[in-house]
Amino acid sequence: MKIAFHLLVHFSLLVFVSCYGGNGYDPLENALKIQRSRRTTVNHASKEDVTIDNSYSPVYMGPQDGLKDADKISELPESPVNSSTNPLVLWLNGGPGCSSFGNGAMMELGPFRVNADNITLSQNKYAWNNVANVLFLESPAGVGFSYSNTSSDYITGDVQTAKDSYTFLVNWLERFPEYKTRDFYITGESYAGHYVPQLAQLILQNNEITNQTVINLEGIALGNAYDDDETSNTGMYDYFWTHAIISDEIHDGILSHCNFSENATITDACDDYQSQAFIAMSNVFFYDIYTPLCSPFSNSTPSIPGFDPCTENYILGYLNSPVVQQSLHAKPVQWESCNVYINTHWQDMPFTVLPVIQDLMASGISVWIYSGDTDGRVPVTTSRYSINKLQTSVKTPWYPWMFQGEVGGYVVGYENLTFVTIRGAGHFVPSYQPGRALAFFTSFLEGKLPTNH
Repeated sequence: MKIAFHLLVHFSLLVFVSCYGGNGYDPLENALKIQRSRRTTVNHASKEDVTIDNSYSPVYMGPQDGLKDADKISELPESPVNSSTNPLVLWLNGGPGCSSFGNGAMMELGPFRVNADNITLSQNKYAWNNVANVLFLESPAGVGFSYSNTSSDYITGDVQTAKDSYTFLVNWLERFPEYKTRDFYITGESYAGHYVPQLAQLILQNNEITNQTVINLEGIALGNAYDDDETSNTGMYDYFWTHAIISDEIHDGILSHCNFSENATITDACDDYQSQAFIAMSNVFFYDIYTPLCSPFSNSTPSIPGFDPCTENYILGYLNSPVVQQSLHAKPVQWESCNVYINTHWQDMPFTVLPVIQDLMASGISVWIYSGDTDGRVPVTTSRYSINKLQTSVKTPWYPWMFQGEVGGYVVGYENLTFVTIRGAGHFVPSYQPGRALAFFTSFLEGKLPTNH
């Protein structure tokens, strides 16, 4: 069977970087260390707040006539069932600086997975395009196959990324006007805990004041989301301790010597105990603490059901094939899953986006937070601590939801918020538990809590 792909990208750049969470590289921690150092410097130099201009400015709308043909777009890879009525969903991976196409589409929720030969593909029967038309956006410029003709675009941050993503969306909807009236949702994971709410807020703001395309935003879903720096730290170290990754002494040291709240000073003693925690963790892959490591000897690598821990290597080989890049009509590049230059030069990164999430909760759109419960990077404890900060009341108490006769996870219905855990899933939820992930996602689109039977 011949399989054709169409890649929807934002911008493409030749860079050499590392795998998302693989080979000891942690893009989120890398960016956070730089940002925390900058905050410390700013706090010592001045106590003044740094404000960001979020005022509206006209959005560039390019002429779309003939661009489908110029981009060699004959048709879009829509949902196999009910494609003409299914909603449109935008998926964003995090990093910052990691690929939504290579990671999100090829490793997590897309219709195909790369086989161990780096050449052929297998179908993912639990792909999210079974229930939605899914758009994978390479964002910001320079990620994956995307590129800009202006090198300064690769030095960016949260505000500019939201603006660029919004500009992409309104132009894409002009090029594909058949989607303008569809219900629209945004979802993503990790640092997309910033991307998704910031973009959603910008859409709602611009819907009120623009004469351009109105986007029918219905809801957002944030997966193992980095949304608050304090809860990111406290939740992670508490998770390490409760899952026997660090000792009582290290955990007690962190509790006694670390203040992770905004504007607090991180002491040398705190730094030392944090270092001890990561040394104690050793080579556990903390994006999923129970996943075996990828072995250089492929036959000796065990795998969890449905997921091969060497998948990132297969994707790297596949997307760097000249034949594949030509078929994708992509600019020939050395493809990598994360762009280190963008990551290390990230500019604005607010300490928390919880106020943005609170605004979205009050707006009337659907807001879901979901969490794979074996992720140690942005663990379920972090999500629960963040929800506590949102100060919303419980409407439907905690209960187990079911999938194929087993507990799929747990759910709590709050006022204007839903929290769902996915049992046995790590940071990349659809990779580790594809069936449970699709079941949760379907419930999200239907606006119903996952079933308890």
